[in-house]
Amino acid sequence: MLQYGPYVHHWSDDPDHNNTPGLIGLEYETASRWNVGASWFRNSFDQASEYYYVGKSWPVDVISPNLYVKVTAGALLGYTGRYEDKIPFNRNGVAFAVIPAIGYQMDRVNAQVAVLGTAGFMVTFGLDVVKW
Repeated sequence: MLQYGPYVHHWSDDPDHNNTPGLIGLEYETASRWNVGASWFRNSFDQASEYYYVGKSWPVDVISPNLYVKVTAGALLGYTGRYEDKIPFNRNGVAFAVIPAIGYQMDRVNAQVAVLGTAGFMVTFGLDVVKW
């Protein structure tokens, strides 16, 4: 899966916030819906950042076979300097993050909304580059 994240909505209005992260990500999902991935983006304070993660997704068949929920967890890098305290458990620009999301998959494309803790939410779009 190739992912693109064009927009973040922050719960609080701060002129320092970057709402256009330009996220680019790669993710691999197994047949049992476990996934591993990496993404590169500009964080809320316009610093180059990375997220390396593992996770799992579950279909929400009771509503739609295309709807799913997903949770990922991993290392979040890039919140440094005066912004180091903006995310919990951050030390020297490395933090542990858990990111829940809800998504909709149509054939090879998807759209997701990921909750970014108390900061806000991000909208991403994905494309299965190789459909097994």
